[in-house]
Amino acid sequence: MRHFLMFFLIIMALTTIFYILSERPHWDYIGSFKSGTGHNEMRHRRPTYHIVAVACGQRAQETLVMIKSAILFNYYHECLKFLIFTEDPLTEIIREKLTDWRDTLPQLFEFELLPLKFPNQSEMEWKTLFKPCAAQRLFLPSLLMEVDSLLYVDTDILFLSPITDIWKFFDKFNDSQVAALAPEHENGNVGWYNRFARHPFYGPLGVNSGVMLMNLTRMRNFNWEQHVFPIYKEYKLRITWGDQDIINIIFYYHPDKLHIIPCAYNYRPDHCMYMTICNTSYSGIKLIHGNRGYFHSNKQPLFKIIYDAIESFQFSSSVYTDFLLPLRLALRAQSVNESSCGKISGDILLVANNLFGASY
Repeated sequence: MRHFLMFFLIIMALTTIFYILSERPHWDYIGSFKSGTGHNEMRHRRPTYHIVAVACGQRAQETLVMIKSAILFNYYHECLKFLIFTEDPLTEIIREKLTDWRDTLPQLFEFELLPLKFPNQSEMEWKTLFKPCAAQRLFLPSLLMEVDSLLYVDTDILFLSPITDIWKFFDKFNDSQVAALAPEHENGNVGWYNRFARHPFYGPLGVNSGVMLMNLTRMRNFNWEQHVFPIYKEYKLRITWGDQDIINIIFYYHPDKLHIIPCAYNYRPDHCMYMTICNTSYSGIKLIHGNRGYFHSNKQPLFKIIYDAIESFQFSSSVYTDFLLPLRLALRAQSVNESSCGKISGDILLVANNLFGASY
């Protein structure tokens, strides 16, 4: 009996130790998320993850929600630095909110607001090429000379995973690749480029430029911007999607320069509104793209629910009780279940469940 009791106590002790070790990251994250402490010493030994966006027109709030999502899912407290190219009066709106967040979350992120800068001889033409100012991304290699690599995202992108999930693809580049993008489509029957484009494009279905890993050092060595100007001059009357089309044309002529990432890292309504054409059931959706205003409409309620959940979350509150639980409940709504994109609700929650709480 004595041996049995000792054996039982040993098992209980080992179980307790295992539980503490397995749960500790969660406790550390929640506790230090509010105070901004707990990882400062390690942060100084880690690289800086540059996230770049361009905000013009009515995009200030959308930009802030994108930034909030990146901070919210920065589970491992990596060193994030947001570089936002913008214009007045958006500059002060964004600066005020980011300063408030940084005061609440000291040491968790940095930011820099930069003025728009286009080639002098055709500044207005580039600025209005497609979405307001979106073409700024074409000139990042020369505008950010001190930056080696970055993640560019459109303002209508939300992070649903830590930045390390997508940053790992830099390590998968071969010696010639300068950037990484996800395909524009997964199915030729609904593809836009293969059916309607009047210019060359990458691969069989083109690529979407809303999420773009960019090795600026390699792009400078490739003389990236020297490829941009002649392509624009030749095809400007035949492009529909502005800078994205220019990017597609460049990689059509230089396919060895592009690395392709899975659709889970640029998940859009087109992936679910007609049929499910992006398999995310195994690892979940990593970044979601509410293009064409889907974050702000009820066409596919799932997209607006995710945006609203992140927008309403307060950094001083609990990630589990004030973000994850309400999001789970909202995604059970009848309007979501009856929509064609509602079937991927579980994929939306997969990473968040693993990081912040029990399984869905």
